[in-house]
Amino acid sequence: MRPAVVASRRSVLPPIPFFGPACAAALLAGVTACLLLPALPPRWLLALLLAGSLPLLGIAALRPAGMLLAGLAFAGLHAGHALDAQLPQASQGQALAVRGRIVELPVHEARRTRFRFEVDDDATQPTALRGKTLQLAWYEDDPQPRLRLRAGSRWAFPVRLRAPRGLRNPGGGDAEKYALASRIAATGFVLEPALAKRLAAPAGIDAWREATSARIAAAVPAPSSRYVRALALGDTRALDDADWARLRAAGLTHLVAISGFHVGLVAGFCAALAAALWWLWPPLCHWLPRPFAAGAGAVLGAFGYALLTGMAVPTLRTAVMIAALVAARWLRRRMRLADTLALGCIVLLLLDPLAVLGAGFWLSFAGVAWLLWCLPEGGGNGAKAVLRGFLAAQAVASLGLLPLTVLLFGQASFVGPIANLAAVPWWSLVVVPLGLLGVLAETLHAGFGQPFWQAAAWCFDLLWPVLARIADSPMAMAWLPESRWYALPLALLSALWLLLPRGLPGRWLALLLWLPLLHPPRELPAQGEAELTVIDVGQGLSVLVRTAHHSLLYDMGPALPDGFDAGERAVVPALHALGVARLDMAVISHGDNDHAGGRQAVAAAFPLPRVLAPRGSPAAGNAFCRTGLHWTWDGVHFRVLHPADGFPYLGNEAACVLRIETARGSALLTGDVGHYVERKLLREDAAHLRSDVVVVPHHGSDGSSDPAFVAATGAKLALVSSGADNRFRHPRPPVVRRWCEAGAEVLDTSRSGAIRVWIGRDGLRLREQRAFHARLWDTVRRRGQTAGLCYAPEFWRP
Repeated sequence: MRPAVVASRRSVLPPIPFFGPACAAALLAGVTACLLLPALPPRWLLALLLAGSLPLLGIAALRPAGMLLAGLAFAGLHAGHALDAQLPQASQGQALAVRGRIVELPVHEARRTRFRFEVDDDATQPTALRGKTLQLAWYEDDPQPRLRLRAGSRWAFPVRLRAPRGLRNPGGGDAEKYALASRIAATGFVLEPALAKRLAAPAGIDAWREATSARIAAAVPAPSSRYVRALALGDTRALDDADWARLRAAGLTHLVAISGFHVGLVAGFCAALAAALWWLWPPLCHWLPRPFAAGAGAVLGAFGYALLTGMAVPTLRTAVMIAALVAARWLRRRMRLADTLALGCIVLLLLDPLAVLGAGFWLSFAGVAWLLWCLPEGGGNGAKAVLRGFLAAQAVASLGLLPLTVLLFGQASFVGPIANLAAVPWWSLVVVPLGLLGVLAETLHAGFGQPFWQAAAWCFDLLWPVLARIADSPMAMAWLPESRWYALPLALLSALWLLLPRGLPGRWLALLLWLPLLHPPRELPAQGEAELTVIDVGQGLSVLVRTAHHSLLYDMGPALPDGFDAGERAVVPALHALGVARLDMAVISHGDNDHAGGRQAVAAAFPLPRVLAPRGSPAAGNAFCRTGLHWTWDGVHFRVLHPADGFPYLGNEAACVLRIETARGSALLTGDVGHYVERKLLREDAAHLRSDVVVVPHHGSDGSSDPAFVAATGAKLALVSSGADNRFRHPRPPVVRRWCEAGAEVLDTSRSGAIRVWIGRDGLRLREQRAFHARLWDTVRRRGQTAGLCYAPEFWRP
């Protein structure tokens, strides 16, 4: 009986295939778990885990466990190697001469050009940069010299570099994660553009892409030309912020960049072309059977097109799956679609485990996985069945991907399913093929592509006004606050529950599992309490002050000529992530750009019903910020301490000083006032300077934080808003030492990221963004620079 029992068990529990869905899911789980760690484990431990996983892969029942360990170790070793390749501390800020090639497509802006540069790997180059990829900027008002920066050209110039750094805010992008995923070793700028020398003309695939994009722009003068370039070549440089906002609102961003469906179209065309060639010349079948030739054409077309359009994750994923299907047919093995998807996932992760750091990886694989899970393989024939399958696919994709889009982008498009019903078939089956035919025709002969591109633009313009109206509707999109870690798995479980077969009892109870994602806790202060968030805006200032039912924004960060707008990049995303629905008041402390530059971007997202600014400020408000002005919100008292009526506008010294007082403590926002105003306040209103929390005046400059003023505040927390490695070297060491010796803990946004402080019945509570969301790629944390400039461990950091 024992052999029969063993045979029966084997029939019930078949061996787990090495490239099956279970192993793919385990490998993905291991890679993801590693990249979510706050710090990398020691290399010896990762090597030991990788070696220990290999025996498990040979045992069918333990294969997923082996894949899990292998994924964790493999991703850790890859991440460690990429982090080690970044610019060392000793080379930061130095002037270095480099030589190499421009890769990908340069982005030309009003006063700068951004481009990626691959340094030559030879002995003449700086040791720390040999063979590395840099993200550079060329600053110059005259665009003509910068326009010579072409993809594929070779250059030599002096640069000033630093390791990748970025702002850290709730809801903001993570530049350091992007740099790690892209293997960028350093960022910087061309130090002396006049000394730049072009060594060779553009050459290679990137040069061809840029030249073809320029031909489309010349052939199609209509505004829709920028979309034809994006759909045909993946060149999205001409799309501005307003275009992307509309595409996000309509849920169409996945169609604009080159998608997997585009690769499938090209692969199908190449397969048909190869089959036709074999049909026209039958003797070729003696060398290679026609089905094999068609498969080879599909693989070459898929990978060739993915290479020509920049090798994005969706294109590479589709090309890998096409190759798997062709290989299975050549080997005369039948593969399920789920097995093909699993094989594509495993191959991609083995090629680049850091691909999971990009949103495209999750959206592309999750979308296909949801469709495979929820839709039947055979849907019948006929137009009605095709339409039913298309509608069902849209419903499944919209519901299944909603949790990911909320987590990745902090927003949900409610009109996305409607817009996709029209855009997916029209763009994918009409606009994209016309654009691709134009590319092919232009490659064969210059000028042949023009009618195809013009036809593509005309077809695009037929539908775009309708899609734009949908995107501009008030209910198109909702911004959602940042949620807890458990919100995503609960929402995915809910979506799975809702998509189970009909008739299952209690399906609609699954909607309750969406609540942690769609309505997360906002951690608002209670009645009579206040919360301050010093947003990380670089070298500037922006502070959000919230009471139980009101919000005030004090300053809005800089907007620089090079295109960086802290209002758009930092302040608005942080307000959305923190769940701010409206701003009841804004205060512009004074007219300097580093405090008022982001106003336009903030006002575009949040109407500003009342704006206080000093009299005479170039950044004017609709009411004057003046001494004696006061109001009360939810039991919290606000009082303006400076400037007084009749005080002339003197720039920094005219900055609006605001005191916030609760029953449990107080805070002082000082703008950029210096010693003169500090001493004036000491003489005239010293009692109101006493505060538990002080935003240090003028970013910690030498001309502020008078010793008597520091002592008069009695601050427990002194918060500095400064940019990393700023040219002013703020905060100055003597100023920091002054606050520390007075008994305050000093924190700086360049080290801590955004700083949130609650003033309530529990005293002061503090949260630093970099420590709260610790990531292994964090440049500041890896170099031991995250601790406060002087640290007070008694504060509760939730």
